[in-house]
Amino acid sequence: MGALEGKVAVITGAGRGIGREHALLFAREGAAVVVNDLGGDNTGTGADTGPAQEVVDEITAAGGRAVADTGDIATWEGAKNLVDLAVSEFGRLDVVVNNAGILRDGFIAGLEESQWDAVIAVHLKGHFNVLRHAASYWKDQAKAGNRPNAAVVNTASASGVTVPNAGQANYGAAKAAIAALTLVAADELERYGVRVNAIAPMARTRLTLATPGMGAIFAAEVPEGEFDAFSPANISPLVAYLAGDKCAITGKVFAVQGGAISELAGWHDVKTIETEGPWLIDDIAARLP
Repeated sequence: MGALEGKVAVITGAGRGIGREHALLFAREGAAVVVNDLGGDNTGTGADTGPAQEVVDEITAAGGRAVADTGDIATWEGAKNLVDLAVSEFGRLDVVVNNAGILRDGFIAGLEESQWDAVIAVHLKGHFNVLRHAASYWKDQAKAGNRPNAAVVNTASASGVTVPNAGQANYGAAKAAIAALTLVAADELERYGVRVNAIAPMARTRLTLATPGMGAIFAAEVPEGEFDAFSPANISPLVAYLAGDKCAITGKVFAVQGGAISELAGWHDVKTIETEGPWLIDDIAARLP
C-alpha cells in the first residue's frame, strides 16, 4: 500500500520538471492526481495541452489514476475550476501541491511592469488562488462534520528566502511572499484539519537552466550510475511525505537539494538596541552595526 493510497491530489505546473516528478511519484504511491499545466514556455507565454496530457497518459499506462487540467491558475476561475475538477472527477480533494511558476528576469532599473506583474500573478496569486478555493472546500467539509486530513505543499525558493539573486526581484519577492503565505495559511487552516508547509527546492529544471549563473552548475553531466543530486526526482519524496497521513508537520519551510533537507527559519532578531527616551539620530548612527 502506497504512502498516499486513496488520496486525491491537485498538482500545478505538473507537466514538466519538478511538478512532473511530483505527479508521477504521487500516482505510484496510490494517489489520484489532477495534473495541471497551462503548457506555456519559461516566461508563461503560450499554451499547450500536451505536457499535462503526456503525464496523465504515463500515469494511466502504469495503472494509476489521473486527469489533465490546462487552466490558468493565475486566474480566479482557473483555480476554482481546478479544485472543482478534482472533486467532480475523484469525489474529494486531499492534497494541493502549488508548484507552477515562470521566469521573467531583469534588473530593477530596467524591469518592465509586465515582467513584474506576470511573475507575481503566476507564483504568488497562483498559489493563493488554488489555496483559497481548496480552503473553502475543506472548510465546508469540516463544518458538515467531515473533518479533512488534508495537506498543502507550497513552493518557495532559495532566491526568495535564503540567497537573494540579482535580476530576480519579481521572482524572489514572490517566493518570499509564498513562504509568508504558508505560515499564515498553516495558522488559519489547522482548525479545519489542513496542514500547510512549503519547500524551497534546488534542482535541474528548464527554469534553473535559464537562470543566469546557475545554468552551468545544473547542466553539469553526472556519470551514469552515480547519484544525481540535482535531479528533480530527488525533490518529490519530501513533498509526498509532507502530503501523507504519517506527517504531523505544519507551518514549516524546508530547503531540499538532493541529499540534503534543511528546515528554514525566517526573519529574526540578530541585534537590538534600546532607549529609555526619544530616539536621537546620532545615537542610532553610533549604535547600529
